[in-house]
Amino acid sequence: MSVHIRFLGGAGTVTGSKYLVEHDGHSVLVDCGLFQGYKQLRLRNRDPLPILPNNIGAVILTHAHLDHSGYLPLLANEGFHGKVWTTPATRDLAQILLPDSGHIQEEDAAFANRKGFSKHAPALPLYTEDDARRSLKLIRTARMNQVFEPVPGWTARFSGAGHILGAASLLLEVGGRRILFSGDLGRPDDAIMLAPENPPAADVVVCESTYGDREHPDEDVLAELGPALQRVAARGGTVVVPAFAVGRAQALLHAIAELKAAGTLPSGLPVYLDSPMAIHSTELFAQHLGEHRLNAAQCHAMATVATMTRTPDESKTIALQHGPKVIISASGMATGGRVLHHLAKYLGDHRNMVLLTGYQAPGTRGASLAHGATQLRMHGKDIPVRAEIVQLASASAHADAGQLLAWLRALPGAPRRVFVVHGDPEASDRLRYRIENELRWQALVPEHGSTWQA
Repeated sequence: MSVHIRFLGGAGTVTGSKYLVEHDGHSVLVDCGLFQGYKQLRLRNRDPLPILPNNIGAVILTHAHLDHSGYLPLLANEGFHGKVWTTPATRDLAQILLPDSGHIQEEDAAFANRKGFSKHAPALPLYTEDDARRSLKLIRTARMNQVFEPVPGWTARFSGAGHILGAASLLLEVGGRRILFSGDLGRPDDAIMLAPENPPAADVVVCESTYGDREHPDEDVLAELGPALQRVAARGGTVVVPAFAVGRAQALLHAIAELKAAGTLPSGLPVYLDSPMAIHSTELFAQHLGEHRLNAAQCHAMATVATMTRTPDESKTIALQHGPKVIISASGMATGGRVLHHLAKYLGDHRNMVLLTGYQAPGTRGASLAHGATQLRMHGKDIPVRAEIVQLASASAHADAGQLLAWLRALPGAPRRVFVVHGDPEASDRLRYRIENELRWQALVPEHGSTWQA
């Protein structure tokens, strides 16, 4: 019996990662992510999968970011009751991210219904906070490099991928095939996360390509972030930072703590972390010492450099703080959450700044700002953009094209094929071209919904 891979997400786009591996009547879903960005992509979240959820034997998550895990509550609602395998840190993060995602979706739907700007009557969330909490009961954990059996006769093993806490590459062995999923690979020189482990031998590799068409600049985040914050502080403005609650928020807090300790930034410059999810994620670093580069003192500095605003009322009081300040809030692409309220308040003033710190998927508000939008639609209104928009080129948590190729070169032998996924079409195709021409391996970019033999 042959082994097949069905690309149900993360193909031709950088979100919605879902890869269904099928063999001899069994199936495993690798990653279970939400689509984000363009509306036509987000609408896929409401389309049924081309397989009954109760026919999926197990789910394996490479990491906790919502574009890899955020569909899980919906899958469970629709009848999946199998095991969900993660690393321990991914489980801990999922316990934060998934309920928060459900809560935000409930809030956004309720807000749309109150204001009457939804095209649906009533607007409904994809799933609720309670749905998310129920799906968490399905999670089982395996440590890095521990072999586990997701379904009878199949073996799997996580290895470190850098990127964020708990992020892993996955080697799946089934039907005589070794299939390696890169997951999201971090940077070998990341300030917080460890470098990705070298990959094991594999017949087939499914490799991400978020930055498959570009290289990161040599400048580090401190050299970029310091002058930007100094500039706004000098003119009495507010910096709004849409940041991914897991990964980027902590990298920014660590950088600000370093800049303040060095005297580059005034020690009294107010900083707010306005995201319960980011606050809880920051606290996890001290619980997972050894899985990242920070020591206990650095974890403490990162967790105390900002005022943590946990409740909606605390969030609203930030606006009462006059003078320069920095507000770090989710979501990282400004697709929802508290950051939208801060953007609505501060975008219209030229003294302020919006600081973009990570990849901005096409179709998101973050991408619109990065490309020079003069107004931004939020909560049914068009908000003029007069604030300075800055995108930190050095703040990505993803390996760049050269680093992806270096990871592939570290394979003990050439695979039979590389599937290039989790990237915009141009990025994926550029990485495919380099794999074929520099490594001389067979590579292709699968289409959404396509099935290939492993």
